[in-house]
Amino acid sequence: MFSLIKNKVQAFWKQGNERSQQVKKNIIYTFLIRGLSVLIGFMLLPLTINYLNSTQYGIWVTIASLVAWINTFDIGLSNGLRNKLAHSFALNQQEAVHRDISTTYALLFGIATTVFIVFYSVGLFFNWNWLLRVPPTVNFDLWPVLVVTLASFCIQFILQPVNSILMAMHQPFKASLILLLGQALTYVLIFLLSIFTKGNLYLLVLVASGSPVLVLLLANIYLFATSLKSFMPRFKDVFLKNAKSLMNVSGAFFFIQIGALVLYETDNVVITRILGPQDVTTFNIPFKYFSAISIVFYIIITPYWSAFTDAYARQDFDWIGNAIRKLRKFWLIATGLAFLMYLCSGMVYRLWIGKDIVVPGMLSLSIAVYTILQTWMVIHAYVLNGVGKLRVQLILVISTGIINIPLSVFLIKQVGLPGTVLANIIVMFITNIFITWQCRLIMANKATGIWNK
Repeated sequence: MFSLIKNKVQAFWKQGNERSQQVKKNIIYTFLIRGLSVLIGFMLLPLTINYLNSTQYGIWVTIASLVAWINTFDIGLSNGLRNKLAHSFALNQQEAVHRDISTTYALLFGIATTVFIVFYSVGLFFNWNWLLRVPPTVNFDLWPVLVVTLASFCIQFILQPVNSILMAMHQPFKASLILLLGQALTYVLIFLLSIFTKGNLYLLVLVASGSPVLVLLLANIYLFATSLKSFMPRFKDVFLKNAKSLMNVSGAFFFIQIGALVLYETDNVVITRILGPQDVTTFNIPFKYFSAISIVFYIIITPYWSAFTDAYARQDFDWIGNAIRKLRKFWLIATGLAFLMYLCSGMVYRLWIGKDIVVPGMLSLSIAVYTILQTWMVIHAYVLNGVGKLRVQLILVISTGIINIPLSVFLIKQVGLPGTVLANIIVMFITNIFITWQCRLIMANKATGIWNK
C-alpha cells in the first residue's frame, strides 16, 4: 500500500511539462504556508475585537481601507513588473531584468514619498472623527492613527516589488511566507498587548501596521543578499527612459487596481458613513469567514499568472486551455464549499466570535454568492493579465466602479447591511460575462479588435 501511494505521488509530480510541474510545487508549498496564515487570520479577528471593541475595531478596519488606496499610486508598477520579468525570464533577457527591477524600486520610492507628503499636508485640514462618524464616546483624535497607518503603507509600498520578482520567478510560496511571518508577528504582539495593556487603538495600529513592514524590510535585505543577489537594485541600473516601457505595461493595471479598490475597499467606508462603524465589524465577520475560500483559490491560481505569461510568450495555447479547464473544476468545488459554509455559518460564528455580535443570515448568503462570482472572475482575469489583454477589463472596472458606490448606497438604504454586497454581486456578474467571453475568443484564436487588446 505504501509503495502504491509513493508511486502515485511520484507520478503526480513528474506528470506534465516543466511549467506544469513548477505550478504544482508552488501550489503545494503555498497551501502549507497560507494554511497557517488563514489560521492566524481567523485567530486574530476575535483577539483584536476583544482587545478593542466592535466600534473601535470598525474604525480601524475603515482606516485601513482608506489608506489601502495609496497602493494604487504605484500606477500598476508591481503587476507590470511581474509581467515584464516573466516575459524577460522566458526569453532569457537578463539585462532587461536588471533595468526593470532597479527602475521600479526608484520610481516607487519617489511616488511613495510624494504621496505621503501630499496626503499628510491635505489631511491636516479634515476632521476625521466627523468624516468616519466616530461616536462621542470615542474621545480620541483619529489623525495620529491615520498618519501611522499611512506611513506604514508607504514604506510597504516601496518594498513590495520583491513579491513581484518572486512570482515572476515562479516562487510565489516565498511571497506567501513573507505574509505569514508578518501575520505571525502581528498576532504575537497583539496577544502581548491584550495581556499588558487595555484597549489602546494607537498601540494596536502601531503593531498591526508596523509588523508586516518590518518583516517585508528584513525579507528584502535577506533575499537581495542571497538568492536574489544578482538582481539587487542599483543606482547605475536605474534608467528613467526605461520607465516609459514599464508604464506602458503598468498603465492598464493602474486603472484596474482603482476599479478593484472601488469594489473591495469602499464597502467599509460606505457602511461607516450610512450605518456607523459598529456595522463594519458585523460586515467583516462573514467577509473574513468566506475569505477562506478566496484565499485557498488564490493559493491555487497565483502560480498560473506568470505561467500564463510564459506560455503565451512561447505561443503554447494548448497548455493555457488545459489550465483553464482544471481551474474551472476547482471553481465547482469552491462553489459547493461556499454553500456548505453558509449552512454552517451561524454555528461557526457563535463558536468563533461569541453571541455578542449577531450576523444576519442574508448577509452571509450574499457574501457566499459574491465569493463564488469572485473566484470565477479571478480565473479569467489571471489569464487576461498573464497574456497582457487588459483593455476589456479596463473598460469594465471603470464603468462598474462608477456605478458601484451609488448602487451600494441605494441598496443599503433599501435592505440594510447586505445591500453593499448585493451591489458587488451585480457588478461582478456583469464583469464575468464579458471577460469569460474574451477568454473564449482568445483561446479559439478568434479575438479581434478590442477583444485582442
